[in-house]
Amino acid sequence: MMIDTHCHLDEYENIDEIIKHMGNNIIIVSGVDDKTNKQVIELINKYPNIYGVIGIHPEEIDNINSNSFKIIEENINNPKIVGIGEIGLDYHFIKDNKIKQQEIFIKQIELANKYKKTIVIHSRDSINDTYNILKKYLNTKAVIHCYSSSLEMAHKFIKLNIKLGIGGVVTFKNSKILKEVVENISLDNLLLETDSPYLSPEPLRGKINEPYNIIYVAKKIAKLKNISLEEVLNRTTVNAIEQFDLPIEL
Repeated sequence: MMIDTHCHLDEYENIDEIIKHMGNNIIIVSGVDDKTNKQVIELINKYPNIYGVIGIHPEEIDNINSNSFKIIEENINNPKIVGIGEIGLDYHFIKDNKIKQQEIFIKQIELANKYKKTIVIHSRDSINDTYNILKKYLNTKAVIHCYSSSLEMAHKFIKLNIKLGIGGVVTFKNSKILKEVVENISLDNLLLETDSPYLSPEPLRGKINEPYNIIYVAKKIAKLKNISLEEVLNRTTVNAIEQFDLPIEL
């Protein structure tokens, strides 16, 4: 079994084909705002192999309204909503609302802890602030989505019992730092993801990504760690089941 722990399915015109291509494998689809959070809820209720996380992305916080948190809290106990995400900090494009980003991030961490859900974290040009906030919430179950920072920082997050999401970037020729992380971090701390429809792995760069392409990520990890593909898939599947409390028996 394969589990794509992070993707976005709201931009596909052929969504039934994309999901059918995954067969009996599992997809965890992520919301980023009110619209996509509602779409996640529709998807999990329609497809048996889809689970979801809902949340407010840092790039969307200036668009939130009084219903934004209400949508999350009203649906958080749906058994197929397995976390709060995609949330976090992004200082790449917008830097004048850092304090507000941090406040909304913290509010969603506290909401996840209230309902004992994992959080899926977006951190771009903000890794130190992300870490400094998370170390204040030591009992939080968390995943750093699309991990792209250093090996040193990876060790810091792992000491907080935080998992690292590894996607198509690990297959890129210029991803030296991420490859170093994968080579030196135990498989127990890694999750597979695609971030579909973005970040298509080699040999599919330039094409629209899809959840099934998680297989290329798994193959690259197996090669980097000099272990079998079966071991990568088995271990990361168990990791995902435990991280998101998925009601799946292997």
